[in-house]
Amino acid sequence: MPGATTGTPHHIEIWVPHLARAIHSWGWLLQRLGYTQFQSWPAGRSWRMGPTYLVLEESPDLTADDHDRRRPGLNHLAFHVESTQLVDTLCEEATQYGWRLLLSDRHPYAGGPNHYAAYLEDIDGFEVELVAIPPEQGY
Repeated sequence: MPGATTGTPHHIEIWVPHLARAIHSWGWLLQRLGYTQFQSWPAGRSWRMGPTYLVLEESPDLTADDHDRRRPGLNHLAFHVESTQLVDTLCEEATQYGWRLLLSDRHPYAGGPNHYAAYLEDIDGFEVELVAIPPEQGY
């Protein structure tokens, strides 16, 4: 695949307890971040950006119907966002799509004085971090 390099994620798969709800929240966010819908099947949906795609699936093999990011395993996904202005806009829009702002008392610097970000959690307990890194920091 053009643009794929060693170490680049091929895909990330998130098992969700309620696919329609996840499509509403994650689908909105991924599209706003520049992903395009890639695949769709009765139990799942995926969105692609470059060589990487993100999958949401309501698998029949789920052993629980809740997610707790505080358990061992994945805590959250963090996405680059092109500007602090876009972080703010996404944060404002997010509540319409089932997301809530975490660490609101320290927003937008909950990650430190040079880390402008919004920490959002969806209704199923999945967390994303939307990060606007100043160009001078270069990461």
